[in-house]
Amino acid sequence: MDIVRNPDGALIVPVEHRPVDGEDADEAAAPDTKVLHPGEGGYDEALAEWDRQQNPDADVPVSTASGREAAMHVVHEVAESPKHAVQPAIDELDDPEAAAEALRHVLIGGVHSVEDFAKEVADTEGGEPLRAHEATKIIGEVLAVLD
Repeated sequence: MDIVRNPDGALIVPVEHRPVDGEDADEAAAPDTKVLHPGEGGYDEALAEWDRQQNPDADVPVSTASGREAAMHVVHEVAESPKHAVQPAIDELDDPEAAAEALRHVLIGGVHSVEDFAKEVADTEGGEPLRAHEATKIIGEVLAVLD
């Protein structure tokens, strides 16, 4: 079963089913799922896995300096947008694919990578650092539009 990303950023992830004594075959065969929201434990990893599902043939993401700068800019622009508008921020990018690769690279690093990225965004673009779950949600929104 694949991970599903809802429009609000929540992820529906499969979980291992452990049969219980007395459970019938239909119940045992039914996949179990769990909903994860940005900021919850395991969300960053699940979002990275969701992104891999969207690009199964992609190589391991590589972050370039220009891609990281573009990624920081787009995350900052979306965060500062009154309506949290993703497309206008993406339209400003010279190389959307490099920005996407940099964002994927941040995600595979886990929570600490996202926290460090959020601080770097604030240092470079100005403002206060986003909380990790806010940055992760924006990254997911940007990747969803780019894919």
